[in-house]
Amino acid sequence: MSGLDDGRQCTVLHVDMDAFYASVSLVDAPHLRGLPVIIGGGWRSVVLSATYPARAFGVCSGMPMAKARRLCPQATVLAPDHEQYTRVSEAVMAVFAEVTPLMQPVSMEEAFLDVSRAGRRIGSPARIAAWIKDTVADEQGIPCSVGGAQTKAVAKMASRAAKPDGVRMVPPHDVVSFLHPLPVGALWGVGEATETELRRFGLHTVADIAHLPVATLARIVGQAQAQRLSTLVWGGDTSEVVTPTPVERSVGSSQTFAHDVDDPVELHRHLLRLSERTTTRLRHASMMARTVVLTVRFSDFTTITRSRTMNRPTDVTRDVYATASRSYEALGLQRVRVRLLGVRVEGLSPRELTPVQARLDEPLRGWREAEHAVDRVASRFGTRTVQPASLLLVERRGDPPADLRSRPT
Repeated sequence: MSGLDDGRQCTVLHVDMDAFYASVSLVDAPHLRGLPVIIGGGWRSVVLSATYPARAFGVCSGMPMAKARRLCPQATVLAPDHEQYTRVSEAVMAVFAEVTPLMQPVSMEEAFLDVSRAGRRIGSPARIAAWIKDTVADEQGIPCSVGGAQTKAVAKMASRAAKPDGVRMVPPHDVVSFLHPLPVGALWGVGEATETELRRFGLHTVADIAHLPVATLARIVGQAQAQRLSTLVWGGDTSEVVTPTPVERSVGSSQTFAHDVDDPVELHRHLLRLSERTTTRLRHASMMARTVVLTVRFSDFTTITRSRTMNRPTDVTRDVYATASRSYEALGLQRVRVRLLGVRVEGLSPRELTPVQARLDEPLRGWREAEHAVDRVASRFGTRTVQPASLLLVERRGDPPADLRSRPT
């Protein structure tokens, strides 16, 4: 990895889970870690994924299971669990969203992140990459690799070079020295057939292509591919991180503590902060929610979830916090060490299409209007400019967070 100053120029990250399906499957089978494992179905199916020890025998994704078993007869074969893969993928993408909203998922297991605006809040791209790796490993128990550069193409190739479980930052002045020694198959978009054709003409490294006239390259791979490769081999790439318009099914926030927490006062304070983050995202998305889901992970990594459906949709912090708190209190925990808390809302609907019946005792202008005003202040002066007094005073007073049932003035 290059120095910190160089790393600051790597504003595009590519995060890729390592042997994603196999890694997720091994979370519940830790005794198989470090051994050859193949994820797939029956004899006549294909390999979905394989651990790195199995890959050392030539096993790869998409290979017929019969061939994989012949190459690595000692491998353990596990059936895929697609529901679990989806749950873990959604959790990983939520970690990315904690870093930046400028995120482009490529598949269940990889995404590009534009971190150009995240530096002031989190730190350098190298620091962000390390945080992502640590958080995914801590919360999901799986490894990932991260590549950083000024362009998507180089960032993707950097993450591939960092595998497994590594980080590789390629600042602008290192792009050529990083790319040119690579085999032609490492270039983004060069598949097996193209690689074979390039090697047939004696083109084995990226440098070989870089010093070949475009007209000559076009006779091998075609004009369009030749133009793309001739740009790519020098680090050229004008594509941007494109954030898709999401169809939100849930919105949430979670926090893994640096040290396990068993103080109920502190845990309620974290619940309030997580509820505030969640409802802020709801309001920014112009959505309302009906169900609140609480996630609690204990020091032994045991994880439980509890959900409660509210009487009416909301985007107000005090409603979500009160519901999450009731779920937490119902667990009856007494000084139990907690590793992670999460608050998520489901049952989303567009705000403009969601009728909300006001209570008879509510003022004309209440918490919702107050929190929308806070959002406007935060957008101009920063997210921590205005926040619940409980988050400021609880440590000094030693009291639980405020009840939140009092009305704003």
